[in-house]
Parts: sequence; structure tokens; C-alpha cells
Amino acid sequence: MSPDQIRRSSTEKAEVQEIEAYPNTDLSWADKPDDDDETSAPGVLGYFLKKNPSPTFIGDVAKMNTYDLDPVVIKRLENKVDLLIIPALAVCYMTTLSYAAIFGIKEDLHLGKSEYSWLSSVFYFGWLAWALPTNFLMQKFPLNKYLAFNIFMWGVLLMAQAASRNFTDLAVLRVLSGAFEATADPAFVLITSTWYTRSQQPTRIGYWYSANGLGIALGGLFGYGIGQINSTLASWKYEFLIIGALCSVWAVVLFIFIPDSPYRTPWFTRKERLMIVSRKRHDQNLTDNREWKWDQVVEAIIDPKIYLFFLFGFTANVPNGGTSNFGTLIVKGFGFDTLETTLMQIPYGAIISCIIFLAIFVNTKLPKGNRTWLMAITNVPTVIGFAMIAWCKSKGARLAGYWMTGASNATFVLGLSLVSGNVGGQTKKAIASAAVFLGFATGNIVGPFLFKDNEAPEYFTGVVGCMVSRALEIVIILILRYIFVRANKRRDRAEAEGKVSYDANLTGLEDISDWKNPAFRYVT
Repeated sequence: MSPDQIRRSSTEKAEVQEIEAYPNTDLSWADKPDDDDETSAPGVLGYFLKKNPSPTFIGDVAKMNTYDLDPVVIKRLENKVDLLIIPALAVCYMTTLSYAAIFGIKEDLHLGKSEYSWLSSVFYFGWLAWALPTNFLMQKFPLNKYLAFNIFMWGVLLMAQAASRNFTDLAVLRVLSGAFEATADPAFVLITSTWYTRSQQPTRIGYWYSANGLGIALGGLFGYGIGQINSTLASWKYEFLIIGALCSVWAVVLFIFIPDSPYRTPWFTRKERLMIVSRKRHDQNLTDNREWKWDQVVEAIIDPKIYLFFLFGFTANVPNGGTSNFGTLIVKGFGFDTLETTLMQIPYGAIISCIIFLAIFVNTKLPKGNRTWLMAITNVPTVIGFAMIAWCKSKGARLAGYWMTGASNATFVLGLSLVSGNVGGQTKKAIASAAVFLGFATGNIVGPFLFKDNEAPEYFTGVVGCMVSRALEIVIILILRYIFVRANKRRDRAEAEGKVSYDANLTGLEDISDWKNPAFRYVT
């Protein structure tokens, strides 16, 4: 098989078809002691910092790349990775402030007209301030341990919010909570890109992100149950206490059981770890290390797609900032009472999960080069949904429009796979991830302020603003597609004309950026 054929096998189905099983192949050389598979930083600090894969391990990965891997064995290993990684990430999704609003937090804390909007936004001020530093620290410290610590602290701060006496108490706690949550989604994307091939990443991101919809649906049931509690403690306080405790407990599970990388983990033999890494040989992005490379920082600063990733995150989350905090108030304004409003979130969450699963299924069936088209198409129902909320008169039509806005979650899932798969170099990838989540935070700050108290419960300005933002998101997606397609054609032409030459098996083992790697091709 030529390097060109290897490079062009971009879909998961094609990858499996190209690999032939050689059950009698001797791979006993791979099961040697693994004491030398990682290198630590010098000094006491080296005990806490992320360990790099050693030259010995990378050399054995290169040797494994010369073998055809048994697809039956690879499938078994991937199933085991799925069981380790996907449930661990999926459990972390829940929404609290939106339900707290309809259970009386505004009245109990005597929140002013704009203070609820500020509580929605200040959370993302903390996120915004910590987004870039936390991506730097994720490259420096063992990824899963660092993630678990942040989730544990987020749960603690969520429980502390139940003790809030006024706007100031709650605002301070939400700023700190936002800083700790800033680690979650970027870490989830980085974990997914570490363990899965580029073609598998949309599906796996979809699996754990679909729990967002499940969390909304279960949150509706959970909120309904809380509404039945007769106690001297306010219902919104139960919301914070119970969910915060569950998050902190789950963080302990993450810390103990989930591996930080494929290079060193007791869940797999050394041969299996080499095979897990080797199966990503087509991705041109295998290396994981703790070094921060300033040449990649400079490249990220001048790369237009980094700014487009920011705008993608921004336009996708102006509506999210509004609907995640005002969605239940909008639905209540349709004429439902408090408990009915919580129940109306169940089909909304279910629709989100179903659309995500449908999108990732369609993505596996589409020919190569159509992911960005699919992203644009899945966003169209969201634009229509906001228009129905704004201009339809009947309760049923407006509720259906609200449910349709959940389709945009599928767009964001596919978009996250572009960030993880279309940026080469660990430092540049960290900056790209920070860019999209800086946009995420900024959008969530802006969104709530589109919803004016004097327009309640219709919130016409906010709904129309969300619709426009979603339409602009489609424009950003199409610009990204143009950049990716043009770059791929330019590289293919240079290769065909003999202007560049490379060994794809070697470039894939180096920590080099997508701009400097001639074998790198963008997912479109």
C-alpha cells in the first residue's frame, strides 16, 4: 500500500477495509517491560507533570506501523476504550440555573431586573478568564487527573451556591464555577482526539455530547421531582446540592479509574497500547507531549482558521447563552405552569440526543468531504425554530419551534471534530481549542443580555438575536469549508507536481503543525 493510499483512507469504514488480519504475525517483541515508555521532567515537579512518550515507545509505534493490524483485535480494543472513556465523559452534563429560575431563586434572593441576566453571564466571565491558561495547563499536567480535579471543584462550588444569601454571593461563586468548568469541554475534546482516529472523533464526540440532551430530559424529570418536595429548604437549593454532590463524587471515579493517555495504563498490555496508537497512523497527529512550542503559538496567531473557530464558538453560543438560562422562562410564557414547564424539557432533551445520533450516523455514511455541508444543514432547523418562536401565534407552533432549536447541538458536535482533527501540533491544537471555547464563553456572556425583562415572557429581541446568530454561524462554517478545500487542493497539486516529498509514516510521529506537515489534509 502506497503512502498516498494510506493518507487518503480517511473514513473509518475505509480504514477497516484496508487492514488485513494476520493472526500468525509475531508481535511478541511489543510485550516487553514498559519502564522506559515514558520520560519525566527533572526534579520533584516531574512527578506531577505530564509524562512524555519516550523515544523507545515512539520507535516501537513506528515499528508497529509497518504491520497490518488485525481488525478483530482492533475492534475489541476500541470497544474497551469506549467503555472506559465515553460513559466517563457523558455523565458530566447537567443544567441547573435554568431550573433554579422557575423554582424561585429570583424571588428568594430578591434579584433585580437585570441581575438574573448577570448571573447567567458572570459564569462565563470566569470561563473566559481561565480558558487559555487551562488549555496550557492541560498540556502540562496529566489530562485526566487535571480534569477530575476541576470537575470536583466545580461540584463543590455548585453545592456552595445553595448557601447564597444574595446576588453578590451567587455571582462570586458562579465566576469561580465558570473558571473550573472551562476545563471540561476542551479536555473532553482532547481526550477524544487522543484515543480515537479522526474519522471516529465525530461519532465519539456525539456520544458524550448527546448526554447534554439526556441531561436536559432527566433534568426535567429531576426538576419535577424536586417540585414535589415539601420542605423548609427552597427547591432551587436542592437542585444545587444534589447535582453538585453527584459531580464531585463522579470526579473521584474519573481520577481513580480513567487513564491519562494510551502510553501508560494498567487497563491494556504494552502490545495493546502500541496497537491503539498505531491504528491512528493515518491521522498525521500522533504525538502527545508537555512541551509548549512558541513557533506553533506564532503560527496560530497568524492562522485565519483560529479566528474563525472563535467566531464559530461565538455565533453558536449567543443562542445557547440565552436559551440555556431563559429557555424555561420562554416555555413558561407559552402558558404552562412551573411543573408543566419542567416536563416540556423532556422532549426537548430527547430531540437533542436524537438529532446528534442522526447527524453522526449520516456523517459515517456520507462520502468524504461533506462534513461541513452536514454542519450547515443541521443548523437550518434551528434558524426556522427561532423564527417560529418569534412570529407564530399558537402555543403548539411556538413550542415546536423551541424544540427545533435543539438541532444546533448536532452542528456543534461536528464542529468540535473539525477543531480536534484539522489542527496539527499539540501547542497549536491547544490554542485552537482555547479559541473555540473563548468564543463559547463570549457568546454565552452576550446571549442573556439580548433577553430584556420588559419583553418577558416573549423576549422578542432575544429570540430574533438568536436566529440571526445561528444564520451567521452557517456563514462561518461555509468560509471554513472554503479554506479547508482550497488548502487540500493546493497540497494535492504540489504533490502531483513533485514539489514536495515526505514519508507519511514518519511525519505522523512528529509534533509538527498542519501548516508544516506536507502529509496533512483537512477534513472538509
